[in-house]
Amino acid sequence: MLSIKIALIIAIAGIFTIPAFTSSAFGHGLGGDQAEPLSFGDMEVTVRTELTPSDITVGELDDINMKIRFFDTLTDTTLEKVTYRVELWQKGELLARNLFYDLDGELNIKIEPKENCNEVDLWRCTIYGGSEHVTAPGALFVQGEGRPTMEGPIFVKGGLYNIRVDIEGATSPKTVLATLLSYDTFVSVAQEQDFLIQTAQADEIPVVVKTYYDEVDNFEFDTSDNSIYFDMPFDWSPDYVELVQVVHEEVRVPKDFAPYAEGKQFKGYVNGVEIDQRALLNDPYTYEDTNIVHFLITNAELTKISNAMTANDDMDIMKLKLVPQSEVSKTSTEFYLVDTENFEQVPTNVNISWDGRYGAGDEIPFEITFFDETRNLIKDVHYAYYLFDENNQEIARNTGDDPNTPGILSTEGIDVPKIAIDSQGTYRLDILLYGTGLDYDPTYAGVGSAFIEIGPSLPKDTITPPKPDVTPTTAIPDWIKNNAGWWANGDIDDTSFVQGIQYLIKEGIMKIPPTTQGAGSGGNEIPDWIKNNAAWWADGQIDDTSFVQGIQYLIKEGIMKIES
Repeated sequence: MLSIKIALIIAIAGIFTIPAFTSSAFGHGLGGDQAEPLSFGDMEVTVRTELTPSDITVGELDDINMKIRFFDTLTDTTLEKVTYRVELWQKGELLARNLFYDLDGELNIKIEPKENCNEVDLWRCTIYGGSEHVTAPGALFVQGEGRPTMEGPIFVKGGLYNIRVDIEGATSPKTVLATLLSYDTFVSVAQEQDFLIQTAQADEIPVVVKTYYDEVDNFEFDTSDNSIYFDMPFDWSPDYVELVQVVHEEVRVPKDFAPYAEGKQFKGYVNGVEIDQRALLNDPYTYEDTNIVHFLITNAELTKISNAMTANDDMDIMKLKLVPQSEVSKTSTEFYLVDTENFEQVPTNVNISWDGRYGAGDEIPFEITFFDETRNLIKDVHYAYYLFDENNQEIARNTGDDPNTPGILSTEGIDVPKIAIDSQGTYRLDILLYGTGLDYDPTYAGVGSAFIEIGPSLPKDTITPPKPDVTPTTAIPDWIKNNAGWWANGDIDDTSFVQGIQYLIKEGIMKIPPTTQGAGSGGNEIPDWIKNNAAWWADGQIDDTSFVQGIQYLIKEGIMKIES
């Protein structure tokens, strides 16, 4: 079997090659941006701005590096002896403006965020460090490995920052351009805001909203559908929407809060419009005890929402709503990638999963997740997929929409493309990873393949998706809810509750689907989330099946023994 797999990998790698990219691509990345190129002599030149680290959260760093590179996209050659005018703006307010000079064309500036500016004009609080270059009057320069500095009210708030760069001279410090080359780039800085969910049982559940766009407000939790709502300032005018490449918001909720437990699915809405699955990503991988749900609202999605709005809508507010759905059991497969030259394994694993209710005749949402060798998500992935049938005929492919930026961009290392499959059968899904980041770093680049079995399409609105050891025929008499409520309130101890459930199952009063009995001693501690489940079930906040999952967990772990 191993030899077959190796032969298949070599065959796939032989079909696909990963080109060596120059930096002709432009677009927003994780903590960086590259502007569209402009003509300069026989060159097409542009500016790229990058922050290090790429994912910055307000208040966590006092030393941030901002690199600005000026280069020819046709040859990927950096121009030397460049005079830059650099401006930083946020929400139309100037924060910094100064001239800088760099010998090798890669300007590095040390940013030192400093709060408590009492000036009306924030730029007046910014202090610059460096020496004036002798041949570029007014431009700051630092010899050797040092960096000029900016210290002031920069990156002290989360949101979108505009880094405006004018090239005033290039290739020689004495060459002044007749017409400035002007570029606008954008970077996002995150800000975490803490909120509390108040459940029907008066429990307080901590929730973190990590915003990369603007401060959020009006946080609400609706106990009727367990939805989370918040809003933030946003300009919905078409001219502005056209400029925004992505709006990124994270919602972090503890997994032991049942409506947001691992395995739950979600729907997202922006200003009342349901967003595509690719714009709402669930990440249960980054934290052991917390689910992260990402709103990654691209320009195409923003345009769709903007077109659906009317004159009666708030044109200066973005309203976001997250609604948990029922748990879905997914089929999954995982494989590693190899490089296309030596067919050696690279440090990339790809997991592909899908809801088995989708089948022939459907557009199937395949969740594609990229992990490194330590099981961390690989961010800012550029990849393509190819789907082949049993006769090795290609029936679908997606290599990206923009020839200047090859591949599909998966910012968080998770993507959910929908692929139409007409017939039942076995298919081969090939994944080609071009690289990561704006410069297509090849560390994780490679190719790999998985076989997937597609069955019939099942009704999505009437059939509960199959789950291990759980069926929709679970029967629980209503009076048992009283026992669960007493136990959750502490009126019945753990032992009495377990013994009572054991008796009810044994006597057939409470019916539980077949569950593998664990080998535990029966004396292990019951997790808090099961008691929470009991309280929510007793109060009607979750359904019978969700409560039964907790009982099945006790059986599997050997905490509860069921005699045949």
